[in-house]
Amino acid sequence: MDKNLGDAPFSLKNRMGRMLWGTVCFLLFRPSPRPFHSWRSFLLRLFGATMGSNCHIYPGAIIWAPWNLDCADSAAIADGVIIYNQAKITLGRDAIVSQGSHLCTGTHDYESPQFPLLAFPITIGSRAWVCADCFVGPGVVIGDGAVIGARSVVLKDMPGWTVSAGHPCVPIKPRKQIPAV
Repeated sequence: MDKNLGDAPFSLKNRMGRMLWGTVCFLLFRPSPRPFHSWRSFLLRLFGATMGSNCHIYPGAIIWAPWNLDCADSAAIADGVIIYNQAKITLGRDAIVSQGSHLCTGTHDYESPQFPLLAFPITIGSRAWVCADCFVGPGVVIGDGAVIGARSVVLKDMPGWTVSAGHPCVPIKPRKQIPAV
């Protein structure tokens, strides 16, 4: 590590990229009108995000590192969602993350005296819906077509085409598979 910069777990390039993204986000992303989804997708792509067609990323979404975001066609991230993506976060086709939810790829090794940052990717499957105010933790995979009930805390993988909810989140019942349009 660069001794002049302390023991930061991220490279200077990463920190500079986040600083530049923060400026662009403040000046161009957040104040953009709600219907300007293509504009926000363009800005995210400029910073390394993979964005499918017709993605709906709202201006009140907080995205920590666009280069660690991968959205398939028609994925949606609502206002107030926190995408804390030290590792990759992937949203499948037609996946929805509703308002106030928090997707967090990072944790710490609390058994080490150095308390190092650990980061594990999160995957939200195609046609899955993470309802309002959910927390999705590091390394979680939410299967295709899954519904995660409001205010759930998801710390383990959730099966596809299942309605799950709770603290901790557990599968409750199957979800009828709806044909794709």
